[in-house]
Amino acid sequence: MILVTGATGKVGGQVVAQLHEAGVEVRALARVPEAASLPDGVEVVRGDLADPGSLDAALDGVDKVFLVWPTLAADAAAPEVVRLMAARARRVVYLSSIGAGTPGRGPVLDSHGRLERLIKESAAEWTFLRGGGFAGNDLAWAEGIRDGGVVREPFGGWRRSLVHEADLAAVGVRALLDDGHVGAVYELTGPEALSQAERVRIIGEVIGRPLRFEELSVDEARRQFLSWLPPEAVDATLEGMLEMTKKPEKVTGTVEQLTGRPALTYREWVVDHRRDFTG
Repeated sequence: MILVTGATGKVGGQVVAQLHEAGVEVRALARVPEAASLPDGVEVVRGDLADPGSLDAALDGVDKVFLVWPTLAADAAAPEVVRLMAARARRVVYLSSIGAGTPGRGPVLDSHGRLERLIKESAAEWTFLRGGGFAGNDLAWAEGIRDGGVVREPFGGWRRSLVHEADLAAVGVRALLDDGHVGAVYELTGPEALSQAERVRIIGEVIGRPLRFEELSVDEARRQFLSWLPPEAVDATLEGMLEMTKKPEKVTGTVEQLTGRPALTYREWVVDHRRDFTG
């Protein structure tokens, strides 16, 4: 039995679907099971990573865990959750982030680094998937694209090698099922680094609509980001965007090395999510 947390999200949902398609017994953790849209035959169990006491049923009989952590939101519960998982499951595959191994890069990366340390210090076998930029984050643009065909962000030249959630999941499934990935740290990216303006152009080409990118000032962006991030995370985000405007995010070949096929492109990701951008 494999437990997948974050199972109703983009990466976790892909892990559930790929394991289920492979005929593996999989259990999905969800705070609201009734709202989970998962393949028929997948067991969905109620639980919340911020509440370790809610995880007993989810961990019952589990051999391995694919861990998507609600970064910052549940960090106070992390030591107890990792202890419980390591006591019940022999392997944890953790979805982390490139840069997690370098302290002082902001609260989000520090949170990933702390989770990695807790898992390493536990009794469980482990594999860390350090993803670069997640293509799925660009779904935040969907409403503006549907309503007015405009994307407003700071740093139009910010270049990231965005990775498709299906690729993150494909590597995660291999790490769960094959013993040869225990103790490995994988940096996973897409096949090319693209600026925000280039990504908006690609979305427009795929959906057949002219789109416009409008660059926000740093002050405008800070006010916008403060609506959903703590101040220290906003500062780290803006600093990271500026850094990758000067030096694009790295591109790795790890997805191809581990899956035997090229990493999916950003254009392929947009095609898969065309309906999100068109409504």
